[in-house]
Amino acid sequence: METDEMIATLAADLTPVQPVVPWRRAMFWLLLAVTLITGAVAWYGFRPDIHERMLMPSEQIQWIASVLAGVLAALAAARLAEPGRSEAWALLPLPAVVVWLAGLGWGCLADIARLGAAALTLGTSWHCMGFIVGLGVPLLAVLLYLLKDGASLRPGPVAALAGLAAAALSSAGLSLFHHLDAVLMILVWHGAAVALVAGIGAVSGRFALAR
Repeated sequence: METDEMIATLAADLTPVQPVVPWRRAMFWLLLAVTLITGAVAWYGFRPDIHERMLMPSEQIQWIASVLAGVLAALAAARLAEPGRSEAWALLPLPAVVVWLAGLGWGCLADIARLGAAALTLGTSWHCMGFIVGLGVPLLAVLLYLLKDGASLRPGPVAALAGLAAAALSSAGLSLFHHLDAVLMILVWHGAAVALVAGIGAVSGRFALAR
């Protein structure tokens, strides 16, 4: 049998393999994340001042930016899990993260102007840390599982973005039912929790996803 005939014969018996579409899995994950966070908000109930706070432009910008940071980070992780995609996709959530942090920073300055030195008092809020990490880490694990087929190409960046996505959305959900008196506390406790989950993703991803 000629080589060409042999190749044709072997190829005829092959079953087509459906290509993995990571962004579809990311969209499924986003739906799951929104469902879980909505359930948490329904369980705890909206914070008493939610209507007043959400009428403030600064609060709207911060909250929308945190949601966008989570959504764009998930999509960026999915894109990086696709072979041949540019590493520049890792920068997709950066503008939203910058706006989010800038909004919190501006809120800190506004608190200082309104309250003086009292605005710099930093209390503890382990509930914030516990909720964001407690929900963020399982969501991180689910997203890494969904993207594992392609994530081994760039395990560190994909896992870090997955952690950012999970933590940012958890932070956005927490803001709907948990109240902190000072924006500085939000910046410190939410920021630390988000950084922790993203860091867990970056470190664990190198071992969990590498082949």
